[in-house]
Amino acid sequence: MYSVEVRDHVMIAHSIKGEVFGPAQQLHGATYVIDVCFMRHELDENDIVVDIGLATDTVKQVLASINYRNLDEHPDFAGRRSTTEAVARWVFDKMIGALRTGKLGSSAHGLSRVKVTLHESHAASASYESEIAGA
Repeated sequence: MYSVEVRDHVMIAHSIKGEVFGPAQQLHGATYVIDVCFMRHELDENDIVVDIGLATDTVKQVLASINYRNLDEHPDFAGRRSTTEAVARWVFDKMIGALRTGKLGSSAHGLSRVKVTLHESHAASASYESEIAGA
């Protein structure tokens, strides 16, 4: 399988309710380094996985809506915990939405899988990955 991965980062604030989260229950900041990996079985007619420029721009656009924001106040996280895993899924869903509306270009129609990884630090990360139906 072929893959192309692009990277960006965001700075957010949030609190995560529940005893299991210990001190993270209090409002705190986080800087996530975010990797979005696009995968396909065969290259397209231009011998690429996806247009890397469009992929980079789209990741930036998706992340702009949470960058420097308090996720406790973000409507997409209302009533939900903004754990690293949940934010990874949120980014994944936004990227799939962008793919379906053509923001990733025509080569994206052959994608078979996408993986989003959020790095909390040099030692910890969380991901969400899935097949793409009908891409």
